[in-house]
Amino acid sequence: MSMMKKIFLSCFFIILVSPVFSQRAVQPWWLSLERGKIMLRDREYGAALLLFEDARRNRRAMYEQMERDFINLLSIGEVRRIGDSLDIIERYSRDRHYTAASAALEELYYRIPKTSFNNSANAALQAFDKLKNYPEAEYWIGEVFRIEGELSLALAQYRKAYEMREVLENSAFSVDLLYKIASVLRTRQEYNEMERVYLSIINDLDSLWSNARRTDASRSDNANNSRNNTPVPYAQASASFANQAMTRTLENEGVNRFIQLYRYNDTIVEPAHRQLGFFFAATGRPTAQQHLMFAFLIQNTVIIEEITKRQFDFSFTDLSALSDEINKNANLLSYIDAVEYYKTAYYLSASLYRNGKTAVARNLWEFLASRPQAGEWNSRAVMQLRNPRMEPIVEMP
Repeated sequence: MSMMKKIFLSCFFIILVSPVFSQRAVQPWWLSLERGKIMLRDREYGAALLLFEDARRNRRAMYEQMERDFINLLSIGEVRRIGDSLDIIERYSRDRHYTAASAALEELYYRIPKTSFNNSANAALQAFDKLKNYPEAEYWIGEVFRIEGELSLALAQYRKAYEMREVLENSAFSVDLLYKIASVLRTRQEYNEMERVYLSIINDLDSLWSNARRTDASRSDNANNSRNNTPVPYAQASASFANQAMTRTLENEGVNRFIQLYRYNDTIVEPAHRQLGFFFAATGRPTAQQHLMFAFLIQNTVIIEEITKRQFDFSFTDLSALSDEINKNANLLSYIDAVEYYKTAYYLSASLYRNGKTAVARNLWEFLASRPQAGEWNSRAVMQLRNPRMEPIVEMP
């Protein structure tokens, strides 16, 4: 091929692809993110990664430009003499037609409530720096790495996104990030760190659990120091009482009576209680019972509430009757798979047996042994009824 022909083909290629590149350069960051999700669903992992990186880069560039526009406004002599009053500076920008700075402030207020700046221009300026971060893009980059088996890179991305959680569009997603972090840690067998993450979720979000623990700690402190007469707050005291009452009912009256008396539908903490319960049961820790008790109660509360929506006169009698109702409902069958319902019941019985509560443990084994759909947990319960024994302790790396 002649040199002139090569030059011609090169020029033709540049002309052909230049509109594509120019389109990518001006594509809004949020659109890049959505297109990346589509590519990820289509298993176009390389294309998805590029789009997520574009989204991160384009968002940063946009807020950096807005930050500069606002700094340029603040650098004007008249504005410097105004001081730190955001209201007056905003009015000055609008009246003098500093459109770029006014647009920057409008975007800022859309993302962050103006009242949070306490009329401080300096606080507003600092907020632009935070908005350069794009935790959603960091998360989706992590998803690409996770799917491709790069767990250390995925973990770093999830942690990076969590550190930026202050600017998440949906603040509740920060909990999902913690669950993602814990899941990768579990896969990597980093159990100590996994335990810490799950406990942080429970302690921050499960008021019944955390208040009860704080009450127990306060009572312990008071016992060790008689000069400390600080009363325990009512919320903590009532949580501690409820926790103790639930435990007594389960241990002394059995699981059916326990579920008859109590409801707890804090579904956001259910996976953390469940996974900690499995981990503590495997390592022989007595505290497995409490976590699995909470997880199983939440699961059954969700199930009973769903059945009640269709049968207003439904009332719980026992687990076997409830299981029969579950089998009639496709949504509940999917739910019990998602929350590992029968596995939770089995390890709750195992933890009760380890803690010396053999009668209620046997009660749960009998329930599982009557449910062929429980699969492995049915078989293991049958063996436990024939020859009861503690679950072997697993040495974690």
